[in-house]
Amino acid sequence: MTTQSISESAKFPIADARSVWHEVRRALHGQGTRLITVVATMVVGAALGLVPPWALGRMVDTVIDGNGTGRIWLLGAAMIGAALAFAGFTSLGVILSSRLFETILARLRERMFTTSLSLPLERVEAAGSGDLVSRATDDVEEVSRAISTVVPALSTSLFTVLLTAVGLTALDWRFLAVLVVALPIYVFAVRWYLRKAPAIYAAERAAMGLRAQQVLGGVRGLRTVHAYDLSPRLAERIGSHSWEVVRWSMRARIVQNRFYGRLNSGQFIVMAGLLVAGYLLVGADALTVGATTTAMLLFLRLFAPIDDLLLVIDELQSALASLARIVGVIEVRAAQESEEGEGDEGRTAESRKPRLPSRGALAVRNVTFGYAPGRDVIRGIDLDVAPGETVAVVGSSGAGKSTLAALLAGVRTPDSGAIRFGGVDIVDVPETERAQRITLVTQEVHVFAGSLRDDLALANPAADDAAMEAALRTVLAGDWFDLLPDGLDTVVGDAGHPLTPMQAQQLALARLVLADPPMVILDEATADAGSAGASLLERAARAALDGRSALVVAHRLGQTRDADRILLMENGTVPEEGTHEQLIARGGRYCELWDAWSMHR
Repeated sequence: MTTQSISESAKFPIADARSVWHEVRRALHGQGTRLITVVATMVVGAALGLVPPWALGRMVDTVIDGNGTGRIWLLGAAMIGAALAFAGFTSLGVILSSRLFETILARLRERMFTTSLSLPLERVEAAGSGDLVSRATDDVEEVSRAISTVVPALSTSLFTVLLTAVGLTALDWRFLAVLVVALPIYVFAVRWYLRKAPAIYAAERAAMGLRAQQVLGGVRGLRTVHAYDLSPRLAERIGSHSWEVVRWSMRARIVQNRFYGRLNSGQFIVMAGLLVAGYLLVGADALTVGATTTAMLLFLRLFAPIDDLLLVIDELQSALASLARIVGVIEVRAAQESEEGEGDEGRTAESRKPRLPSRGALAVRNVTFGYAPGRDVIRGIDLDVAPGETVAVVGSSGAGKSTLAALLAGVRTPDSGAIRFGGVDIVDVPETERAQRITLVTQEVHVFAGSLRDDLALANPAADDAAMEAALRTVLAGDWFDLLPDGLDTVVGDAGHPLTPMQAQQLALARLVLADPPMVILDEATADAGSAGASLLERAARAALDGRSALVVAHRLGQTRDADRILLMENGTVPEEGTHEQLIARGGRYCELWDAWSMHR
């Protein structure tokens, strides 16, 4: 299997029509009264729309019969009243239907967001963060835009077409026959469009997801991009994916134009057929001129809704493609729930899962892992971290240090071997419990938008202000905390009080203190401090780790001296292990790295 095929297979699925309908029905739960109200309002509005053509036809007969102007004024008043009522009921129907469908979209969006947060990080990374982000932004926006454009067209046009067809039939069945004869043209056009368009729109949305992934990757790794002068190569890749989006967009426009051409042909044939039918019926005295006028006005009234109904199929297909991608994310969690079992059976299965102890040793036995089959990044690792012990992991870039950290934290699942905490395999326990026992802190920390109190409460909602302040001072953040304008109420994050990279790392360490896990994994968590703040942040990390078991992926070799034990990683293995003094005395690869670091620090 190629890397490309592996990547494609790891993408979040796209739901089929049955699954989309199931989720929409689920989102409609409790909205039955609102749905009935919408239908009733639109039916009344469409019925009122039949009054003006009928009244105008009666006016024509009144003029021909010479019955005076009084009846004409009465019919005119009826037309005006019906037109105003039609506008009112139609507007109300559009508003009610839009609110109903926005409620459905909001519920689907919430389910997708909840699902995204509950998915293992490994699953999200395998699919690509750009895919998930594009579904949560571009696809949601596409469906929301369709609600504001497609829903009004469908709401008004569908009921108008149905009731107008009833009105034409009441006048004379031959008028309806003209529409029936021309119907195959519209059916052919719609079937052709539905056969061509969905795949193109789905490909367009997928291309947008890949483009978003390239852009997000470049933004998140901006320092690396600048450091290695990767901007031209990155811009070329983004440009390539952008042109892929353009290519699919152009194919979609071509299909649209061909669809519109077929619709125009159908409109011409229907218009000509109705004119001929009206001429023959009036000539044969089968209908009055007024009745024929009513029929033509009804058709003209029908003409625009049919166009609107068919033309919004274009936007509807795009929205349905986006909706299928949204539901596809929801299905990932649904599939996991079905595997684990639901209801009492699921709760029983959950209760049978082993629980991690509050403290214990971390034991790694013969662990092997690779991001692609046949390409192992970690090979046969054995490791023990005793309660309260600090183990440092060093090695050159690409040795597998961060991958090992992700495996021990449960972010990745080993291909073979076992990782146990307190004798329990961490793969077998719920993710939330695993995170409470083994916490991973990386150099990529996030400051959430909101007050500093809310940011800290994410780690421990029960913590009071005193505990939060104590946690900040534990990690040596008291100096800048005391200068905040509103203390814990200070808004941080986007559009708030800016925090430096070092302060953001201290905030992450303060969260760690509040969460109080027995085992901590620091993956180069002090790497972004810069030389000026390195010593302070390293002391903050030591204070946060006090009394806990820890595995520290060291960015600077100076961090290793205080560790109880040091592992040197090379090519996914651990060729050297021991204390700092033991490894220096051995004169191996660690000694070489230490000498090189000592010379250039």
